[in-house]
Amino acid sequence: MVSSTKDSETAHVAFEFKWYLKFCFASMNYEDPREEVLQAWYMDDSNEDQRLPHHKEPKEFVSLDQLAELGVLSWRLDADNPETDPELKKIREERGYTYMDVCEVCPEKLPNYEEKIKSFFEEHLHTDEEIRYCVAGSGYFDVRDRNDAWIRVWVKKGGMIILPAGIYHRFTLDESNYIKALRFFVGEPVWTPYNRPHDHLPAREQYVQAFVERDVANHTIDAAA
Repeated sequence: MVSSTKDSETAHVAFEFKWYLKFCFASMNYEDPREEVLQAWYMDDSNEDQRLPHHKEPKEFVSLDQLAELGVLSWRLDADNPETDPELKKIREERGYTYMDVCEVCPEKLPNYEEKIKSFFEEHLHTDEEIRYCVAGSGYFDVRDRNDAWIRVWVKKGGMIILPAGIYHRFTLDESNYIKALRFFVGEPVWTPYNRPHDHLPAREQYVQAFVERDVANHTIDAAA
């Protein structure tokens, strides 16, 4: 019975991912407007200030469609009018985001700033989606790819990002030292981070099955064709 439930949840995640890719592919014939507020690239191995871009040399960019293949979804929205934006309203209704709050991250406005920013940058996962909509400022969300390499996602005003449950990630401010974001939740808010390693959690197992093992299986099929 537990296995059946897990398979059902994984199938739901995979279906949702396919629906999202359809949306992305429908937009491939013209320049993607999301790229004005969301950019992604592979990171170098430098231990310099975490707020720096940390591009590899030469730079190695990652498309938003490639991020979607890891389960990371993104939108460009009207950050000046979030209360009346019909697209945001539609997303919230379709995904069941009933709770919203506002978070400002900067030395002047976040209590226990040094402690909090350090904890944000610890590699961790959540058992629920992490939804962040940047309405001012900017910041970096780093996510692991299937080979465990870091991809840095730069989210600026108007960019909305959804990290799937079970993905290892971290957050830091960029050199602007400021971001204001709306946070969305299904039901009551849950912020619990599980620092790596927590591979035994059902959310992690479902993520691996839906987005990591699925890709390995697809490559195996392609090689045999």
